[in-house]
Amino acid sequence: MKRYRVAIIGAGIGAQHVRGFNANPDLFEVAVICDRDQARAEALAKQVTGGAGVHGDYDASLLARTDIDIIDICLPPFLHFDAVRQALEAGKHVICEKPLCGSVAEADELAAIASRAGRVLMPIFQVRFGNGMARARHLLATGALGKVFLATVETHWSRGADYYAIKWRGTKAYELGGAFLGHAIHAHDMLTTLLGPIKSVSGATAIRVNPIETEDCGGALLEMQSGAIASLSVTLGSANEFTRTRIMTENVTIESGGPVYMSSQAPWSFLPRAPKDQAWLDAALAGAPSGKEGFDAQLALLHQALETGGAPPVTVAEARQSLELVTAIYHSARTGTRVELPISAGHPAYRGWN
Repeated sequence: MKRYRVAIIGAGIGAQHVRGFNANPDLFEVAVICDRDQARAEALAKQVTGGAGVHGDYDASLLARTDIDIIDICLPPFLHFDAVRQALEAGKHVICEKPLCGSVAEADELAAIASRAGRVLMPIFQVRFGNGMARARHLLATGALGKVFLATVETHWSRGADYYAIKWRGTKAYELGGAFLGHAIHAHDMLTTLLGPIKSVSGATAIRVNPIETEDCGGALLEMQSGAIASLSVTLGSANEFTRTRIMTENVTIESGGPVYMSSQAPWSFLPRAPKDQAWLDAALAGAPSGKEGFDAQLALLHQALETGGAPPVTVAEARQSLELVTAIYHSARTGTRVELPISAGHPAYRGWN
């Protein structure tokens, strides 16, 4: 079993990735922390189990290193596409934080580059890997819940001037989008993971909380391909932060209950519509899987995919689906129209929502 050597690019959010790699010490070794801020890179390198080296810039000399198997991109969104492309073309497997890139077109291009290079590209969606979410997936996969009627997703967080003091945040040029792209993207990925593809989207966005370029409030109405309806609400102006997903089905209502930033974790509630079905529901839930969560789980599953040649636990196609939803919401909000999915090369927003 190979132990893969990793270079983490970006010591900010890279700290979360370090904890995930540290939780899988037999599978991965973080060899390098790369950041232009040397003090920050050195501080994070000390948090790596066994320590790590430091590299000052994401350059050809780093990509040429034969002792690095995986490049882990933890940079601001506007840098993702080029950073991923360079790593793939250098023959590295790649992990990339959300959003994978800035358009559906770029996602398609990265998929093609990864295919040509024969390398794995795994977008990060660690929030879908929680034991509460796993129980919901298990029940839905059995088909025993019956028809899905309606779902709601609420991402109600708080962000103020201190958050936007980092100059690239809240800008179209650097952050690429607002609350739909950077904050609610995980909760919306959970929804499509559970309920499948979207048929159409109607969206509205607004700047209500902060003096920024990108939206900090919004809503969307989705028609799923299954016929179910879903509503999304997002704000960065809530006094009490919470993330909640509710799914109403023919036989059971499901509600998430995990922490604000990891709402896929237990406890989730599963309420039968007919009280007599509680015993059946308890028995069905007893068969649900449990185990590692978050980054720990996603990285462990990546190792399995690399060893077996299978698909990674999150694919570029799934990241594309996430970007399609964001694109559709922004295009609908701008034009006042309902947007049909999937978004193909002929769509006016295919090459970018900005």
